[in-house]
Amino acid sequence: MLSAEYPPRWGGMGSTVFHLSSALASRGHNVTIITRNGGGKNIPSIPGVEVISVGWLRIPMEFTRSYGRTALRALKKLNKSNPVDVVHLHCPMISWTEKQFRYCKMNIGPIVSSLHGSWLGEKDGLLIAKEQKETAVWANPNDLAILLTSKRYAKFENQALSGSDVCVANSEATKRDFISRYSPPTDWDCEVIHWGVDTEMFTPAETRDKDLRRRFGCSEEDILLLAVGRLAARKGYGSLLRAFALVNSEFSNSKLVIVGRGHLRKRLLNQAHSLGISSSVYIESSMSFEELAKLFRNADLSVYPSYYEGQGLIPLESMSSGTPVVTVNHGPLPEMVDSEVGSLFQMGNINSMSSTIIKEISNMDVLKDKGIAGRKRVLQKFTYEIDAESFIEIYDRIQ
Repeated sequence: MLSAEYPPRWGGMGSTVFHLSSALASRGHNVTIITRNGGGKNIPSIPGVEVISVGWLRIPMEFTRSYGRTALRALKKLNKSNPVDVVHLHCPMISWTEKQFRYCKMNIGPIVSSLHGSWLGEKDGLLIAKEQKETAVWANPNDLAILLTSKRYAKFENQALSGSDVCVANSEATKRDFISRYSPPTDWDCEVIHWGVDTEMFTPAETRDKDLRRRFGCSEEDILLLAVGRLAARKGYGSLLRAFALVNSEFSNSKLVIVGRGHLRKRLLNQAHSLGISSSVYIESSMSFEELAKLFRNADLSVYPSYYEGQGLIPLESMSSGTPVVTVNHGPLPEMVDSEVGSLFQMGNINSMSSTIIKEISNMDVLKDKGIAGRKRVLQKFTYEIDAESFIEIYDRIQ
């Protein structure tokens, strides 16, 4: 597997590659991950999984090309000592040319490309964030690079469609996105496999952790809302704060906790102050996965207002924790969330978001039932065991 992200890096791609490789190794397969160096020294050790770190240029967007080159060199070396059966790319954070795809298929092995989302979709998410007057849309160099260069790097995504033996989109929305934006071959083989979540880490609580809730100003009767994700404009936190101000005016015992790394923390706190809700808003910039899992299971409701996702794992992590979700009625989110496990609101509509949240927290008994239904849905449809079996079928088919 070639993935630009791998633990201990944060990010959905790193998490999915870690858990998928672990599930494959537990079934007797040998997996090698070729990833970027600099992620840290404490890479988790998994029996049957080898990790090779390679160099890359620390330049926004261009790292996908430099990492692609060094990853291919490492792949060639690996194949000489230990012949590879299948090469699994995780796009779009690796950019290969037609020549590189052709070399790999002719000299190393068949290629599966996982489509985690598109650069043009990321760009659209940023433009929507700008329309919605999100805080500091272009303050992040990576976001600015996406705006300016996404068309160039989209060409490499198009190469993945024609250069791979099989493409695997992480949602029906992502598959539609690639069909509408690019030029897949007429015989394009593309399947949809939703990523799962760690159902052992993200698990419901038998009793509430009073000390944890008290840390965020919540008594037993108070309402704890949780939002998780990188502090970036396209995640929609500015809109969330405006919606929460309306929620808080009706439910003064409500608190909002936002967990995510990024450059917007101070700006979001200033916005909360301007809205008069600063005493009810908490922003955590750093939290371990274990702490985050505990927070998920102790929240009453999670909110996910993102403007663009390939799939979006946060709603599933919340559902796995027994906590209902409200999210946007857009893109891949309705493929996971509906009225049985939470609710959907109109993307970018403050009144729709606030009224949806208010409706959900107005009946805590119904909310608890939705949490139970969410956990059940994840166990039935969104696990890495299911993912592993699905990918094994693809690997076997193309060898």
